[in-house]
Amino acid sequence: MDKAEFDRFADEYYNHHSQNVAITGEAPEYFAEYKINELKKITVHNQISVSRIFDFGSGIGNSIPFFRKYFPAAECTSADVSVRSLELSKLRFPDVENLLLIEGDRIPAQGEAFDVTFSACVFHHIPHDEHVMWLRELHRITRRGGMIAIFEHNPLNPLTVRAVNTCPFDENAKLILARDLKARLQSAGWKDSSIQYNVFFPRALALLRPLERQLQWLPLGAQYVAVARKD
Repeated sequence: MDKAEFDRFADEYYNHHSQNVAITGEAPEYFAEYKINELKKITVHNQISVSRIFDFGSGIGNSIPFFRKYFPAAECTSADVSVRSLELSKLRFPDVENLLLIEGDRIPAQGEAFDVTFSACVFHHIPHDEHVMWLRELHRITRRGGMIAIFEHNPLNPLTVRAVNTCPFDENAKLILARDLKARLQSAGWKDSSIQYNVFFPRALALLRPLERQLQWLPLGAQYVAVARKD
């Protein structure tokens, strides 16, 4: 999906997303919080000191309230190629700062400016032959000892594939196998890359969700997160 398509879908993104995830029994906020909660656990496990976060492909700002909840002392920069998405972020969260428009093939940020770079279901909208380029850009703006966490839909999960195939703003999306994203991270210079699978149970089976931490090795979760470090 290119910039024009993101601008076109920005105003209806929340409604489309709500309809698309209704089968799970959850609202979009559940999945947005799930990712940031997992990010917090990952940074604690890896002993990453977090004061500056870069949200690559931040969209209409769904992650903003949860960055504030789980990383209250950190400064977050929300970045997107869509002008309209950034405008809606500002309308939804009037006190938000650090909105950054990405134009061309370079992120307008200084090198080693962030402790953590984060991306939530963005890379499947980017042509696969551009992945390594953008991963190198994210590597450039991340400090030494910092970390990247990329959350993506799992193409091995049939319900995920169905949801993507029936979602209007995913019409040009191409899902990414976890092993391929891991290899691209390594090609872009990231180290110690790993994969964990997430989101196994819908709301109807919420009592089983405490088991998900024991299932993160199993490649059947609806989503996965690829994590890597910068030396």
